[in-house]
Amino acid sequence: MGNVVELNREEATELLTTMWTIRRFEEAVDDLFARGLLHGTMHLSIGQEASATGAIAALEQGDYITSTHRGHGHCIAKGADVTLMLAELLGKESGYCRGRGGSMHIADLDAGNLGANGIVAGSIPIAAGAALALKQRGSDRVVVCFFGDGAANEGAFHEALNMAAIWKLPVIFICENNHYGMSMAWTKAVAIDRLSRRADAYGFPGMTIDGNDVIAVKEATERAVKRARSGEGPTLIECLTYRHKGHSKSDQNLYRTREEIKEWRDKDPTQRFARVAIDAGLMDAATAEDIAEEAEQRIARAIEEARSGPDPTLVGIEDETYA
Repeated sequence: MGNVVELNREEATELLTTMWTIRRFEEAVDDLFARGLLHGTMHLSIGQEASATGAIAALEQGDYITSTHRGHGHCIAKGADVTLMLAELLGKESGYCRGRGGSMHIADLDAGNLGANGIVAGSIPIAAGAALALKQRGSDRVVVCFFGDGAANEGAFHEALNMAAIWKLPVIFICENNHYGMSMAWTKAVAIDRLSRRADAYGFPGMTIDGNDVIAVKEATERAVKRARSGEGPTLIECLTYRHKGHSKSDQNLYRTREEIKEWRDKDPTQRFARVAIDAGLMDAATAEDIAEEAEQRIARAIEEARSGPDPTLVGIEDETYA
């Protein structure tokens, strides 16, 4: 575990609260889908809470992120209103994108979330473009770009990292390596032992860290943010993590063993950080349990409020259509 002594009680509480909020949100939408109350598909990040929480905890209020098709955690960690998120997933007019975007296209521009993206690697050039705009404006803001291991083999990844390098853009590329690109094990898709080594080819730092260690993620991102703000350019951080659920709701999970899933469940980032925080005297066991319970109650209230929201109508349906 990263250096827990650098945290105070308030910071520890905030980290655990964010991780439990993400976990309870995703468990809730999984249940809504199973009961036929939520349609379409979704990509859950249960088991990956530490990467979103730790990375975004290293940012300042005015910084930006770009997300992925597996983006609920990023959105929550950046301060999104879970009621508006649930309304969006339920197709309500009161959702972030008026119910038109759904799970894979939530954006919250006021909070600095430039949006999730249904295209693998689609958010990477968007992040580079946003970082270029910030640099041209003389801003000291930075962009954190999340993507998965599968995206690291797309052309957009290589083009964006090269441009970010030559222009020294203020962007931090965070690869959430959850070991599978859909059903393909990442080790079968590349000939290197660490995806972070890709940064060597473009001339900026790359590192591989324990992505289930929220403190390690926060510390690594803080160093990368400092580098980006000072004009030194990008960093690539590979967070080794694991999704407990399938790739999407249609995934039958035939390519993974029960033993492998259990091994990673035992490394659960939320429970792991709670134990560390308790051992360090940053909270007691009762407080940790209360945080988990309060997150569950918060999501339950948000579901009820979101479900009571107005359904969309045909009025203004062409307003967000571009050609």
